[in-house]
Amino acid sequence: REDQLDILEGKIAEHGLPKEAFEWYLDLRRYGTVPHAGFGMGIERVVAWLCGLKHVRETIPFPRTLQRLYP
Repeated sequence: REDQLDILEGKIAEHGLPKEAFEWYLDLRRYGTVPHAGFGMGIERVVAWLCGLKHVRETIPFPRTLQRLYP
């Protein structure tokens, strides 16, 4: 992930994207974050690994079905 503001703004302009749509993200780079790898394993992936499950969808605590859309 890119953390240099000038490069991010250049890429947005290069791709012809509206800068206003990304202001919230650009503000994070201006005022709040430090460089990081963006790694977040997530509890579902940890549970899948611990239980030896083949797919992470088997660990979702509140699965969505046609009859159940909310937890």
